[in-house]
Amino acid sequence: MPWYVIYTQPRNEKKVVERLEKLGIDVFCPMITQVKQWSDRKKLVTVPLINSYVFVNIKEVEREQVLKVFGVIRFVFWLGKPATARQIEINSLKKLLNDKISHFEVNEYKEGDTITISSGLFQGKEGKINKIGNNSFQLILKELGVLITLKKDS
Repeated sequence: MPWYVIYTQPRNEKKVVERLEKLGIDVFCPMITQVKQWSDRKKLVTVPLINSYVFVNIKEVEREQVLKVFGVIRFVFWLGKPATARQIEINSLKKLLNDKISHFEVNEYKEGDTITISSGLFQGKEGKINKIGNNSFQLILKELGVLITLKKDS
């Protein structure tokens, strides 16, 4: 069975996952832990890696059941068909979340360059470098319709 990509209401990913799990649906929402700064304190919070996106492993006939869940807006479509992820991609994403990126360097690229990712979760995908900072860079993956920000651990 393929993993379909669904689009949820903003900041409802965790609730949608809970509701789908209660229905017995195999669901995956990649989560990361970030330090959030408030005026009086810092706090570790768990947030979705890709905002408003959740993956469901269902049969084609179960799509209508997913759409009835409160918080689900629609299935994501690509080239007129429901967007899907292969099991190997979901496994790679899970592995990526278990590993921590401790260091990366961007030396030879500049903003606006288009690159093909040579290894890892997004291997073979083309991306455009949107922004390069001292400790981070942003990469737009047009094929997936997402902006990825990679940050250097301090």
